[in-house]
Amino acid sequence: MNIVVLVKQVPDSGLARQLDAELRVDRNGANNVMGELDEYAVEAALQLKEAHGGEVTVLTLGPDQATETVRKTLAMGADKAVHVSDEAVAGSDALATSKILAAALGRLEWDLVIAGAESTDSGMGVMAHMLAARTGAAAATGARKIELDGDAITVEHQRENGYDVLTASLPAIVSVWDTINTPRYPSLKGIMAAKRKKVETLTVADLGIDPSEVGAGAATTEVLTAADRPERSAGQIVTDEGEGGRKLAAFLAAEKFI
Repeated sequence: MNIVVLVKQVPDSGLARQLDAELRVDRNGANNVMGELDEYAVEAALQLKEAHGGEVTVLTLGPDQATETVRKTLAMGADKAVHVSDEAVAGSDALATSKILAAALGRLEWDLVIAGAESTDSGMGVMAHMLAARTGAAAATGARKIELDGDAITVEHQRENGYDVLTASLPAIVSVWDTINTPRYPSLKGIMAAKRKKVETLTVADLGIDPSEVGAGAATTEVLTAADRPERSAGQIVTDEGEGGRKLAAFLAAEKFI
């Protein structure tokens, strides 16, 4: 069983996000970390490897700094990694990103690709479907549980009020939510072992892609303006003189909570 996990280095969601001069997410910021949902994807792959054998390869697209995220996945237990790093991809939209990742997958032997259901910087949640379309693999997204039985995969697709059961034949591309597991922490042994694991670095030229087909110049979307989040205003204090419940209900109704 050869599993590829897609990971992405993103700004820490707990801190203010920084944009560069082109109104793009600052990929070289000091507060960038592995995407939260990507950690659950790595853990899901490691658990499947432990249960069924095989190898886990991590694939990422990003600047040189994204190597920090790659090394964390290797410390968690992934076997090797592929890092596509090229200045030409800066500003790529989802279409170009899927083109690059599909080309990288074309260089690997894989049965299953696992990714987070969405990235915390853009939140689009479309990459698994795009890669399935480009590779011809089945797509089973939004998983809270994954089971393998030979060449068949069964996924519990999480919904707001329950779940659907999806089945498909491998190869398949699966995206996961944070309800699927609890990611492990890298151990000291794992951190030391990660230093000896292979990380292959590729450019778009290595993937046979013309640089003019990716990057900001080829993007089909563009950010025109951006504004800082408004400062939090002071809360409304209600003095209860017998009408507190009514005032609270009126406030909740005005804010469309009820």
